[in-house]
Amino acid sequence: MSEALLEVDGLEAGYGDAVVLHGVSLRAAAGELVCIVGPNGAGKSTLLKAVYGLVRRRAGSIRLAGEEIGDERPDRLTRRGLNLVPQVDNVFPSLTVRENLKVGALGAPKRDRAEALERVHGLFPLLRERSRQRAGTLSGGQRKLVALARALVTSPRLLLLDEPSAGLAPQAVDVVFAKLAEINELGIGVVIVEQNARRALALADTGYVLDMGRNAFSGRGDALLHDPKVAALYLGGAPAPENEE
Repeated sequence: MSEALLEVDGLEAGYGDAVVLHGVSLRAAAGELVCIVGPNGAGKSTLLKAVYGLVRRRAGSIRLAGEEIGDERPDRLTRRGLNLVPQVDNVFPSLTVRENLKVGALGAPKRDRAEALERVHGLFPLLRERSRQRAGTLSGGQRKLVALARALVTSPRLLLLDEPSAGLAPQAVDVVFAKLAEINELGIGVVIVEQNARRALALADTGYVLDMGRNAFSGRGDALLHDPKVAALYLGGAPAPENEE
């Protein structure tokens, strides 16, 4: 197995007096696509926020490329190659697409910004076409692409995505998942929290199932997709057919 880029061990975190994560562990190798699934309230989004420094850890360790990052601020994590695309409030609706991307590029070294913007436009040609359009006037799927592009202009090694398909029409979901696969093929690691568990597990190299803030199952994405126990408890019934991808 490839050496882990992100290592989370025994993580405890929460809000106020409420502990949400109870000793969660996770690994993500460089260039790997990892998905986190589970029922509502399992702590999936809290896990991403804790990794990115938005929720303070109470115990456990979070390491990026072997270095402890559990007490780092999000802006410093961005400079170290880690970025988060939240489920909501992930674009500036009053700014144009171009302005959104320029704001995102502020997290990259100044000398690299023009090249990063050009690279992102190559990956998302639609955003070049809509560069002068205000983000708030875009469709939900197009706004999600802007959010992805804003994170990518910082040239991350690892991208954390919280519910990228939430609230999108089926066609937009297809576009977003296709872009995630394309991003991953560029060698960028992806850790995705997703309610569309079957779709996410089919795409993922590795999957983690959280329940009540704890690790319930983990393994290859396709293995979890076809596991009868995982299907019965978390996928709404029978496991996927063996030929499902």
